[in-house]
Amino acid sequence: MDKITSFTINHLKLLPGVYVSRKDRAGNAVITTFDIRMTRPNCEPVMNTAEMHTIEHLAATYLRNHPSFGNQIIYFGPMGCRTGFYLLMTGDYESRDVIPLLTSMFEFIRDFSEEVPGATARDCGNCRDMNLPMANWLADKFLKEVLSGIDDSRLIYPED
Repeated sequence: MDKITSFTINHLKLLPGVYVSRKDRAGNAVITTFDIRMTRPNCEPVMNTAEMHTIEHLAATYLRNHPSFGNQIIYFGPMGCRTGFYLLMTGDYESRDVIPLLTSMFEFIRDFSEEVPGATARDCGNCRDMNLPMANWLADKFLKEVLSGIDDSRLIYPED
């Protein structure tokens, strides 16, 4: 069986950043998948499920309600390895195109202090697995260490 594309990226060289993972076609539409890598694979501790779950709820809510991009959001969700998230959008984008959107999203998460949207037993299958303070902290860390002054080393996958 052939390796899927995401398993061909050299994770030993991959830095936290925002990468175009793939582009697919669905009819006439291009679907761009972004790899939002928040921790350095195999070097830093992975994120715990509670903060990832909280980030997922807040980011999905923010993105789907965004006045300009809301209709282009297909999916926002965690990577199984717990080092980041995938964002799928309709449109032919490059990583740099979504940095303002992701910056405002992570500022929203960093500053969020209310009840997490959808974090009730009625609305979520695992509503007790949430950690808002840690989600706030991780968003702030990603803003400071990655999105602020981001360059090509964190926008383009490393050469193998």
